[in-house]
Amino acid sequence: MGSPRVVIIGAGIVGANLADELAARGWHNVTVLDQGPLPLTGGSTSHAPGLVFQTNSSKTMTALASYTVEKFLSLESDGQWCFNQVGGLEVATTEQRLADLYRKQGWATSWGVDAAVIDAQECAKLHPLLDRDRILGGLYVPSDGLAKAPRVVTELIRRTEAVGIEFRGSTKVIGIEHSGGRVTGVATDNGVVPADIVVSCGGFWGPALGELVGMRVPLLPLAHQYAKTDQIPELVGRNTEVAEAGLPILRHQDQDLYYREHVDRLGIGSYAHRPMPAALDELPDGEITADAMPSMLAFTDEDFAPAWEQAKLLLPCLQTAKVESGFNGIFSFTPDGGPLIGESPDIAGFWIAEAVWVTHSAGVARAVAQLLIDGRSEVALQGCDVHRFEEVQLDPDYVSETSQQNFVEVYDILHPLQPKESPRNLRVSPFHRRQTELGAVFLETAGWERPHWFEANACLLDELPPEWQPPARDEWSAMFHSPIAAAEAWRTRTAVAMYDMTPLKRLEISGPGALDLLERTTTGKMDKSVGSVTYTLALDNAGGVRSDITVARLSEDTFQVGANGNIDLDYFRRLAPADGTVAVRDITGGTCCIGLWGPRARDVVSALSRDDFSNDAFKYFRAKQVRIGGVPVTAMRLSYVGELGWELYTTAENGLRLWDALWAEGQRYGVIAAGRAAFNSLRLEKGYRSWGTDMTTEHNPFEAGLGFAVRAQKDGYIGHDALAGVSDDTVTRRLVCLAVDDKTSTVLGSEPVYLDGSPAGYVTSAAFGHTVGAPIAYAWLPASAAPGTGVEIEYFGRRIPATVVAEPLVDPEMSKIRA
Repeated sequence: MGSPRVVIIGAGIVGANLADELAARGWHNVTVLDQGPLPLTGGSTSHAPGLVFQTNSSKTMTALASYTVEKFLSLESDGQWCFNQVGGLEVATTEQRLADLYRKQGWATSWGVDAAVIDAQECAKLHPLLDRDRILGGLYVPSDGLAKAPRVVTELIRRTEAVGIEFRGSTKVIGIEHSGGRVTGVATDNGVVPADIVVSCGGFWGPALGELVGMRVPLLPLAHQYAKTDQIPELVGRNTEVAEAGLPILRHQDQDLYYREHVDRLGIGSYAHRPMPAALDELPDGEITADAMPSMLAFTDEDFAPAWEQAKLLLPCLQTAKVESGFNGIFSFTPDGGPLIGESPDIAGFWIAEAVWVTHSAGVARAVAQLLIDGRSEVALQGCDVHRFEEVQLDPDYVSETSQQNFVEVYDILHPLQPKESPRNLRVSPFHRRQTELGAVFLETAGWERPHWFEANACLLDELPPEWQPPARDEWSAMFHSPIAAAEAWRTRTAVAMYDMTPLKRLEISGPGALDLLERTTTGKMDKSVGSVTYTLALDNAGGVRSDITVARLSEDTFQVGANGNIDLDYFRRLAPADGTVAVRDITGGTCCIGLWGPRARDVVSALSRDDFSNDAFKYFRAKQVRIGGVPVTAMRLSYVGELGWELYTTAENGLRLWDALWAEGQRYGVIAAGRAAFNSLRLEKGYRSWGTDMTTEHNPFEAGLGFAVRAQKDGYIGHDALAGVSDDTVTRRLVCLAVDDKTSTVLGSEPVYLDGSPAGYVTSAAFGHTVGAPIAYAWLPASAAPGTGVEIEYFGRRIPATVVAEPLVDPEMSKIRA
């Protein structure tokens, strides 16, 4: 059988790469459409400055960029380069930025990119135009460089056309045809192109293309300034017209600027201006040339003036130069800065690959080709999946505000816990009023306000036993943290605490086909008695962990699923049969949840209920419909902090009443409200994984320490065949627990881990373990790193000794949780 008919909308750097990646895998029945002329179509690709800096806090984004470098290096067009590997240099003019460059060097090392922090003298040797006295040091990545995007596209068009792929320029898409919920073709101003699969690679036109099938694409086109100087005497004779550049590409992030050579001139890109949203219906129309295209708006000198003054300070050669030309080029921004990859939830076969810059273009194209042909990408894509956004985050005003803020912060030093300043209070649990009264310090995730600690518990610090007193933290790890978390962890372990678990995604999967759907998509036994709760995994077809979920069977054909986010909702809806025998509903907003955990938890609920909460009547990993304080509650005996207790679910209108009843009765037992900082510490002490952070589709269950969730007697589920022959004994890498030897140095995640002096893995989650009195971290390391193995974690350029330890660190016998 031949390959399906694929139509790619957009012949820029992403669309051309996608056509090439499909062709390389034997799919040649591909048509690429673009409204502009070929090869210079007038989109962002046509004017992209082409700077490829690979290092990113995201492992995925770094992998996508590194593949782009690898691929573009292998290309040439008519004997001319497509990638000029001049290296990348980021300079620091403040102590804060210099420290951040050490953090970024750690990311690069974690993700396998060679990088070094160098002193000011070395920076000036690499880039002699710099004022050495103005900088403190820099981050140098030898493999970074310049991509010649139009040249890449030209070459990819040539080689894909040679195998039968068709490119049609000056062809405007006016509609997407579909029947029975599947795409059938693309309507253009030159007729209909039949299609089985359509991929929108339209860049900042993506939202308009998505509208053709009713798909909301959370992307904002924003203009970004790029200027070119007149001739710089210091550059005369350094570069040939062919090479264009020989100095490293340069970033001056303290002033939101970047630089590259254009033979004997300098190009300067600036984010140091107000956000300038671009309305698609107001873009210039007319003949597209190298100097005039819809994505190039008029240069606004007044916006560039402050940046020009800063550029002259960093590069003194500009003191006698002037800006010869410039434009405000349109690029795509999203609420979280990530690309948008995925299939329409309503029209099968309609895919998007949008908000992708040149840096990640080939990597994204390969990932999408793998999704289409193999059903999975070898690179984990949860941070790129368009379905990662919650409904409230798809609102146009939300997309506009957060994308503009993302533009403003694009070069800022951002802490991993740093919340948005605005918009806030979009989603609050029914307990929010009480939490505010208790002095909750809220951070934000997916629009939810989530307490991280409570100022009301500050008084407990005076009661903390000496062994629970937390050490002082360094300035970075102390940000968005409070020692109050230690008191909250202590009270959870010794008395009882209430945790707001409302923001965790809850799905209801029901109907006569619900059991079959869950059996087909999970690794565990689902056909258990009503009231059973099962921790299980959803795998992809290569055995990678696409999610870990908790499934409670509430009736014969009703299951409540504790999921990891909107991606899971999309997944189960997509796999649900079309015959209506399964309903998949997001019930998060209409419900709420309190995690009541600690050795006195049973005392609290027993006093408020006529139901039997004894161990014999209500065992671990069981669910019951009960009443607590007169409130109907679905109680599940689960605990992600490793203590006796329950997750107590009720409807939103009953939530405050439930909270107040538990709070009032709990006073007899020392109850407190506790936040996510304590929760994260306690869950790591118990060895509980967090999907998307500790494991992804890049890891199989046995590597991740989750082999226990794979039922050996079960087959027929997605990913089963890929696990044949895989076991704890066969894996070559593992997620392991590390204890920091000095018992004080706290790391935060993504740091490289050294084994025998060489980089061997990276930290996923980390926290101070308040119960064990030491910082702990989970990290991916070779399977040979058994308990007792000494390693080093690199933190801001400093090596911190740590030891691989057996897990879990707290209550390995499970006696507390099963009490």
